[in-house]
Amino acid sequence: MRLLTQYADQLCSLLANTVVTNTYGSVLSVDEGAASVVALLVSAREYGRKVMVVGNGGSAAIAAHLHNDLCKAVGVRALCFADASLMTALANDHGYEAAYERAVRQWAEDGDVLVAISSSGESENILRAVRAAKDSGCAVVTLSGFAEGNRLRALGAVNFYVPVAHYGLVESAHAILAHFFTDAAQGRKSEKRPERPARLRLVRPTLAPGEGALGRRWRDAR
Repeated sequence: MRLLTQYADQLCSLLANTVVTNTYGSVLSVDEGAASVVALLVSAREYGRKVMVVGNGGSAAIAAHLHNDLCKAVGVRALCFADASLMTALANDHGYEAAYERAVRQWAEDGDVLVAISSSGESENILRAVRAAKDSGCAVVTLSGFAEGNRLRALGAVNFYVPVAHYGLVESAHAILAHFFTDAAQGRKSEKRPERPARLRLVRPTLAPGEGALGRRWRDAR
């Protein structure tokens, strides 16, 4: 019996046939879509932006792993909102549907990136988090599966849709995509680096002739 081999073959086929679309619904190749995401991650790292990642259940585990690799391998500032005390507090006070939304609204800034992972593409808390991120000027990347018309895949700047209604296969495909994004971004440099902002450096105070302790002058240097 070739059960594992058949499973692996099916997963490879699904990855090759993953449908990628942009903001306008135009279809991109998988490689074009992946390159766009890698460019977003590299830009976030080089320009000091953040990458936020959200998901539920198995997708939350993928989000946590992606967060780890973004921080450790890519070297970009990243947030996962996976702290149990924070998320249960937000869910208890504002409803589970609003938990990620409130966290995103608190942390999102113009130019940040949100990666939203949902197998069904219909989780209300993920959809609301995406809308909050877009309101704040973030670029959004979505990973979804199941129904072709799921709402999540219409909301991102880059959307990856795995065409199968099977949690294990969808989540496995999403995990592979996430690994590729961080592996590819790890060694990449952006073409244009920002100018380093001037930093204020305090120099030891000196006393002018005849001045007392209250007459100290601070010099600043850039």
